[in-house]
Amino acid sequence: MSANRRILDDVSRLATSAAGLVQGAGREAENLLRQRLDRLLNSMDLVPREEFEAVKAMAAKARAENEALGKRLARLEGVIQAGNAKRKSQAVPAVARKVSAKSGAKPAIKAKNSHKTAKK
Repeated sequence: MSANRRILDDVSRLATSAAGLVQGAGREAENLLRQRLDRLLNSMDLVPREEFEAVKAMAAKARAENEALGKRLARLEGVIQAGNAKRKSQAVPAVARKVSAKSGAKPAIKAKNSHKTAKK
């Protein structure tokens, strides 16, 4: 019996050593993999999460400002177009006066001036 017990003790020690060896190899493999991943990520020039979030917030703010400026620009263009349309409608009578002056009809102002010079 003592020989069987001795063999069982040796087998259990061997199994315990193998388990420790497997755990050590696993830790070694994990460390090696972690180092390689760290080197790979460092070479990729990635940004930290905090910087990414800050830039993301800045982009959202810029997008909102851009939309607001677009609306303001559209409103100002509408005002300018309305002003141009108003000026064009006021310019039509002046153009009609120029056309009538070219056709030979004298404007009323010139007729008055010519009348005064004739009296003198």
